[in-house]
Amino acid sequence: MDAIKRPAFFIEPATYPRPLEVVGLQVKVLASGKNTGGYEIFLQDGVEGSGAPPHHHPWDESFYVVRGDVKFGFGDEEHVARAGTLVHLPAGTVHWFRVGTDGAQMISITGREAASAMFEHIDREISPTSPDFKRLAAISAEHQSLIRAPG
Repeated sequence: MDAIKRPAFFIEPATYPRPLEVVGLQVKVLASGKNTGGYEIFLQDGVEGSGAPPHHHPWDESFYVVRGDVKFGFGDEEHVARAGTLVHLPAGTVHWFRVGTDGAQMISITGREAASAMFEHIDREISPTSPDFKRLAAISAEHQSLIRAPG
């Protein structure tokens, strides 16, 4: 079977795409699945307290903390990831994270194309200042990411 030939690409800060507003995070899609043929790479910047609610999805996801600290929860565990820490979450793992004091920056990588379309959809429809949780959960479900109800 012939592989689909994809062009090489180069991206630097001056050519980063517009950040998407996703649950208090600014997410830049550095490499979408359309560009790579599979995995996706994001640069995420967040202020204190921002982050993803408990959720799971059918793709692996890894986070590398570049700056600041981020509290991650998965299973019965909670860990504070400081700059230089890698967190890997296999597909199906219920997880969440919260950005610590003074904000943080992370690079995240997904195991397949999916998250970029979800982030774009959330950016279009969910207010970053007063998010509608039910709509956020519905959009996430459309993209195979299931959010656990609060409480």
